[in-house]
Amino acid sequence: MQEKKGLVLLYTGNGKGKTTASLGLALRAVGHGKKVFMIQFMKDNENYGEVQAIRKYLRNFELVQSGLDTFVKKGNPSSEDIRLAREGLDLARKIILEGQHDMVILDEINVAVDYGLVSEEDVLNLISVRPEHVTIVLTGRYASQKIMEKADMVSDVQEIKHHWQKGIPAQAGIEY
Repeated sequence: MQEKKGLVLLYTGNGKGKTTASLGLALRAVGHGKKVFMIQFMKDNENYGEVQAIRKYLRNFELVQSGLDTFVKKGNPSSEDIRLAREGLDLARKIILEGQHDMVILDEINVAVDYGLVSEEDVLNLISVRPEHVTIVLTGRYASQKIMEKADMVSDVQEIKHHWQKGIPAQAGIEY
């Protein structure tokens, strides 16, 4: 039997569904007995549906949020935003290098890079040092060209139409 090859999967673009796609991958992995670790950058809200479901139902799926429950100001992030994002990146490096998880999801990491919370170089380094069997999933708008080049798969999720344009507010189970 062939040994599993880890991949670098990237979901970017201005459309809805990047985090949702990564959660679908995680659900598949857990269904096959794999271990998943997800770090949500720039987020800190235990009321998200995925956080509640993971904590309640998915024993092989660990999730850590590494951010504040407020929007980060692009071009002027707070020192706390930067500190939490860097802590998340340090945790990602530790988890990836340990190699105990089959999949590591870095949710909104592309935005964290674009906003200057973590460096593109540090993310590229994570990709280059990952053990061969570990799959890394990167999500978020604004993926850099260099990160896209390092990925094995890139999906560019584009918005065609969104219900917010009709004034429909964010809904539990859909947006969070």
